[in-house]
Amino acid sequence: MATLLVSKQIYYAIHKDLGFKKDAILIVNSPLLNRKSSLNRVFLNKLNAIPEVGLVSMGYDPPTSDYPNNADGSYKDGKKEIKIQTLYTKYGDENYIKVYHIKLLAGRNLMPGDTSRAFLINNTLAKQIGFNDPQDAVGKVISNFNGDRDMQIVGVVSDFNQESIHTAIMPLAILTATDHDYNGTAYNGTFHIALKPQTANGDEWKVAITSMGRAWKQVYPNDDFEYQFFDESIAKLYANEQKVSALLIWATGLSILISCLGLLGLAIYTTNQRTKEIGVRKVLGATVSQIVVLLSTEMAWLIILAFVIISPVAWWAMNKWMQDFADRTAISWWIFALSGGGMLLTALFTAGFQTFKAALANPVKSLRSE
Repeated sequence: MATLLVSKQIYYAIHKDLGFKKDAILIVNSPLLNRKSSLNRVFLNKLNAIPEVGLVSMGYDPPTSDYPNNADGSYKDGKKEIKIQTLYTKYGDENYIKVYHIKLLAGRNLMPGDTSRAFLINNTLAKQIGFNDPQDAVGKVISNFNGDRDMQIVGVVSDFNQESIHTAIMPLAILTATDHDYNGTAYNGTFHIALKPQTANGDEWKVAITSMGRAWKQVYPNDDFEYQFFDESIAKLYANEQKVSALLIWATGLSILISCLGLLGLAIYTTNQRTKEIGVRKVLGATVSQIVVLLSTEMAWLIILAFVIISPVAWWAMNKWMQDFADRTAISWWIFALSGGGMLLTALFTAGFQTFKAALANPVKSLRSE
C-alpha cells in the first residue's frame, strides 16, 4: 500500500500542472566569474538568431527552483498597513512570462522601462493585500520593497509553484533587475530558452544546442558551455522521494518473497495434517474443485483478516508521510483495493500448487497410510 501511494505521489508531483510550461525549455547560466552585461547582451542576440529557438528571456532563476529569493514590503490601505514578511522574487525581462506561458490575469506585462519601479505580482499576493479581483490590485503600490523603494503593481499573474510541492505557493513578485541594483548583474545572468517544436524523429533541438555551444565559445571562450532542460531540474527536486520509492519496491518484493515462502510452508503443513480428511471427502464424492475451494477458502480468510488488521495502520502511516507535502494527491480507495486483491491472488497462487496436489492425490493411498 505504501509503495503504491509513494509512486502515485511522485507521479503527481512530476506531472502536475505547476502553473507554467516546463517542456522544451533550456536553462543556461552565464559564467559567474566572468559575468558582464555587455557579454550577456551579445550572447542573447546570438541566441535569438538561431532558427530553432522560439523565444529567449534573460533574468535569474526559473519559476520553480530550490533556491528562492526573498524580500519584504508592505501595503498601506488608508490607515491600515499590511506587512508582507515573506515575498518571493523572480527576476526576468518582458519575455519571462511568455517563455513559461504564465497567465496574465490583469494589467499588463513588464516592459523595458519597468526596471526599477514596477513589477508583476501573483494572485496569492493580490489576495493577501485584500484584492479578490486581480484587476483591483493593478496600479497599487507596495512600499518599502526590500526595505528601500516603492514598487507599483502593473500586472497580476496566475499562481504557480515556486518550489517543490512540499512548499505552499507563496506571495511573489516578478521584476527586472538593472545593473545598478544590488547584485543586479547576477540577476540578469540566466538565459531561459524556449525551443521550437521538433518534427517527428527530428534533431532540431540537437542542432540548436550545437549552435548555442558555438555561440557560447564566441562570447565566453574560456568557459565551458553547460545547459539543463527545465523539466529535468524539476524532476531532481523529488530525487529523495524517487529513492524512497525504489527502496520500497525492493523491500516490498523481498517481503512478498518471504511471505510466499511462509504461505507455502503453511499450505504444505495444512494439507499433510488433513490428508485423511481429504481422502474421506473424495471417497464420499467430493470433486477436486470442491476440495480446492475448501482449502483455499480457509487460506483466503486468513489473508482477509490480515488485510483488515493492517489497513488502518497503513492509512495512518501514509497520511503521516503525506503531511510533508503542501500539495498532495489523495489516498485513493483503489490503493487499498488493489493491494488487498494483490495479497489475495498472490497467496492463492502460492498455495495453489500444493492445494491442487493434495486434491488430486489418490484417496486410497491416503487412507491406507492412515
